[in-house]
Amino acid sequence: MKKTSQICQSKLPDNTALKQQQLPAYRLQLSATGVLSGFFATGAFCLGVGIILILSAKSIKEIEIKYTKICANCAELREDAINFDKECTCSIPFYLSETMQGNVYLYYKLYGFYQNLYRYILSRSNSQLVGTDLKDVGNCAPFSKSHNGTPIAPCGAIANSIFNDTIILSYNLNSSIHMEVPMLRSGITWWTDKYVKFRNPSAINLSSAFTGTAKPPYWSKPVYELDLEDTENNGFLNDDFIVWMRTAAFPTFKKLYRRLNRVQYFIEGLPAGNYSFNITYNFPVTRFKGEKSVVLSTLTWSGGSSLFLGLAYTVTGAVTWLAAFSMMAIHLMLKEKRTLFIER
Repeated sequence: MKKTSQICQSKLPDNTALKQQQLPAYRLQLSATGVLSGFFATGAFCLGVGIILILSAKSIKEIEIKYTKICANCAELREDAINFDKECTCSIPFYLSETMQGNVYLYYKLYGFYQNLYRYILSRSNSQLVGTDLKDVGNCAPFSKSHNGTPIAPCGAIANSIFNDTIILSYNLNSSIHMEVPMLRSGITWWTDKYVKFRNPSAINLSSAFTGTAKPPYWSKPVYELDLEDTENNGFLNDDFIVWMRTAAFPTFKKLYRRLNRVQYFIEGLPAGNYSFNITYNFPVTRFKGEKSVVLSTLTWSGGSSLFLGLAYTVTGAVTWLAAFSMMAIHLMLKEKRTLFIER
């Protein structure tokens, strides 16, 4: 009996304030005034931030031109795979009514292209993209190997379907002088993508590093020839390639294509005047009833022209205030009833 008592006592927690749950505690006493003040303050904050974000998004200058129907002849040509090697270009003139001050960004926009399909997202080889194993094509079917069994690099459906239209912006200084607007093709990716998630295989010569691999079937040239002028923008480190490989969440999306090089006539931005987009049409969209457009836009401290974040803050603030007024009305009604009951 004594031995059983000793065993039971050994299982008891130590006689300390922590283990005996005797530490001092504070029980928060919330008053109606405190709760309502918190709700009103939160609502005012959200409304203020929402209005600021909406005004910021509204201040952005943006122009979008859909060119699928404008370049209808090229679109029809691209629907037949036999014409893959035939070049087709179209020119789209437009007038910029006011100057786009500051940094200007050029985007391409796709409608009805589902980059968010599960099998499409998985169709890539991360070990390939970091340059460690070019032969790893296990998750890339049906774009894993060429017809003769050579591993494709980069493999997978994402890489194979890369956007490959060429877009050149021209400025018409006057009726006789037309100049190409200087655009930068680098510095358009996320830092982590460029310097962590994508690396070229180690080799003195990039073309020799990809020996024993084949280009994707829908590509016109191998990956090591994407930018022969800039070695830092070639191979898996090509900015256009990296931007495309970051898949979009929705079927309508835009991706950064170029940014304005602010030199000569364009130090302050894009001046008002006559411009034209000269497009080499390669990317087919009409077969899946999609559309393409090109977008010129400025940015602010809060980002792009999307009103979603501003509206989300505004709606949250309005709902919070509505809840606060409802609780205040209920509180006053109960307080009045309690006063009448005490007086009786």
